Amino acid sequence: MTKRKMFFRMITASLLRRRSRMLIALLSIGIGATILAGLVTVYYDVPRQMARQFRSYGANMILLPEDGALQQADVDQALEQIPADQLIGATPYRYVRLDMVTRQQSFVTAGTDFAEVQKTSPYFSVTGAYPEKQREVLVGKNVADTIGAKPNSIVELTYRPGRTQAASTEHKPGDSIQGSAEGYNHAPVYVTAKLGSDMTIESISVDASLQTEEIGSKCGEEPFTSQFIGKTLPLALGEDVDALTGATMTSQGVVDALNTAVTVDDGAQASYTLNFTVTGILETGGEEEDYFYMSMDDLETITGERDVLDVVELSVSGSSDELAAESEAITADTPGVSARLVKRVTKSETSVLSKLQALVFLVTVVVLVLTMVSVSTTMMAVVTERRREIGLRKALGASDGSIRVEFLGEGLFLGGLGGILGAVLGFVFAQVVSVNVFGSDIRFNFWLLPLTVLVSMAVAALSCLLPVKRAVAIDPALVLKGE
Repeated sequence: MTKRKMFFRMITASLLRRRSRMLIALLSIGIGATILAGLVTVYYDVPRQMARQFRSYGANMILLPEDGALQQADVDQALEQIPADQLIGATPYRYVRLDMVTRQQSFVTAGTDFAEVQKTSPYFSVTGAYPEKQREVLVGKNVADTIGAKPNSIVELTYRPGRTQAASTEHKPGDSIQGSAEGYNHAPVYVTAKLGSDMTIESISVDASLQTEEIGSKCGEEPFTSQFIGKTLPLALGEDVDALTGATMTSQGVVDALNTAVTVDDGAQASYTLNFTVTGILETGGEEEDYFYMSMDDLETITGERDVLDVVELSVSGSSDELAAESEAITADTPGVSARLVKRVTKSETSVLSKLQALVFLVTVVVLVLTMVSVSTTMMAVVTERRREIGLRKALGASDGSIRVEFLGEGLFLGGLGGILGAVLGFVFAQVVSVNVFGSDIRFNFWLLPLTVLVSMAVAALSCLLPVKRAVAIDPALVLKGE
């Protein structure tokens, strides 16, 4: 029998003879290794988990134009600076003011991508559903309360690009004018006209498409509109122009629209009106409740302008240092785009993450210390039980070194076995914590198995130092005398 086999046999025999005490030591090491493996797994996976949790608080980076508006091509170039596995969502926004002519009110409307909104702003609370088709809108709660909008109701929105703060009903020769007024069933009528040098109407265009088909809509056709040519504002229905048969209310709406028309720049785009179906009411407790939201395609259709953005909100998974580096790279390498971090989100994420990791580290250290105390106490009891055996061996010529090696061997054996057991149970522990706290699975780190075993063996070896010192200090003469 070789010395190695003999040594291993001595250790196993010694452990088996004291099964109850060694089981306690093994359980202590196993529990310590389980907590160690579990907390270390959580510690290294916390940044990923926390990043996902913080994404529910909204975007942590925004792209703004350095001058004017953002171009879609520049945004695409900027997004290339962010690794694909870190980019959770990128939500574009463009804001315009649209009118509800029938209510004589206007509201800020945001064009966006609703699929991306749900990635970057998962905290949005929608009663109903997000728009999925064309001509559908999401309405902020404050707006919905103002206009009485509910899911499935219809709203009519008008874009008037020629209107400015300086628009006036005080006209001059040669002015282009635009106006709108209620026609039949409160549906609006839109009028665009050109004044001649003598202030008479030189040309006119009427949009009565929202009036009744085959009747009121004919107010936009020449037999009716030709009556206005050469007339001077203001006009009176029945005196200056005749109402269209069967469409008196629409005819009155055209007259009223002309009488209240405002001056616009030559060549300005005419008003554009579309009906939208409300799919949901948005509640956030913030300024988002003051807006309409529609798809970017619908907004581009109603404004006639494409690939123009005001801001892009990004949700990026990464540390504060990574986010800072990526924002600097975007600003430096993408002309016309300025990337900024949402500090209230990134700072909170960094602060919470550092505190949580510090807490995990502290708990791990405390558990390891308690494990050392437990194992050391158990080994001290074993030394006390084996005083006679140790004294007899020393009397027969056993060296202090052999005594040390045997006890350390027992400790290392227990540490290795407990470490293997703890590494497996630690992953199970980490998985339970991750699912219950973060709601997602955790990653298994293969390097954690040998690390846990080595740390457990080191803890067991350190725990044996004091008992070994006491065992070596045993005086065989005193022990054999029964003292």
